Amino acid sequence: MKKILVPTDFSKNAINATDVAFDIAKKSGAVLTLLHVIEGASGGASFNVEGQVSYSNMTDKLFTLQMIKKAKAQLEKAVKDPKYSAVKVEGELRMGNAFHGIRTIITEHKVDLVVMGTTGRTGVDRLIIGSNAEKVIRASHCPVLTLQDKPKTTNFKNIVYATAMSKDEEVFSRIVKRTQTLYDSTIHLVRINTPGDFQRDYIVKGYMEKFAKSLGLKNVTLNIFNDLTVEEGVIRFGDQINADLIAMATHGRTGFANVIAGSVAEDVANQSKRPVLTFVVKH
Repeated sequence: MKKILVPTDFSKNAINATDVAFDIAKKSGAVLTLLHVIEGASGGASFNVEGQVSYSNMTDKLFTLQMIKKAKAQLEKAVKDPKYSAVKVEGELRMGNAFHGIRTIITEHKVDLVVMGTTGRTGVDRLIIGSNAEKVIRASHCPVLTLQDKPKTTNFKNIVYATAMSKDEEVFSRIVKRTQTLYDSTIHLVRINTPGDFQRDYIVKGYMEKFAKSLGLKNVTLNIFNDLTVEEGVIRFGDQINADLIAMATHGRTGFANVIAGSVAEDVANQSKRPVLTFVVKH
């Protein structure tokens, strides 16, 4: 792992994400990039603040310049924070749309991991406001680690790997194994049984043994957990074993398909109190 990106709005959630990313960077030797996007000053895609910006009037220009000045000072303070001195920290300041800014940086910097906070919105509020974290999970070409609160530990010794045992999880399994190697962890492979998708234990265990063997998973436990939904099952199983991290693959549905089917991984990332590592398997 060479590059870790942390989108930040300098909030408590963002600081928690930066702290976790710092621990990972220190352990892996990666460079940490803090990205702040100034939203509302201009529409459309995001761009560097050094670029030319046209303004409709002088008031808009002065207001935007003040926003840029304040954001630059906040970002510089975060980059130079002594508690992150053990790793190389860089700062990126953009204007425009936060999601587009994050996606652009991921491509430009060839980011290996995104670490970001999530608001944990649910229900109607979530549908109206949306979540940049969920959009990034859906569209990112690299793994995304999300967290609502400061985790009890960043020493991820117990990893829940929630799986549908699909053949297209091979790339994601390598990501999970790299994480396991980094922390010398135990992987708790789990399949959630729901009323609408129920299979008998001995059949599932057989599938799981073959799946674990085919992916070369070691130091792994095989688990079946029954619940009403996959999302609730994953979160409750993580609570039951006191997991440090939940890992899930997603197919990154977008548009109308996402409205209809949703995404289990996005829901878990949005609701879980534990850090959640996701990756879009189609990438």
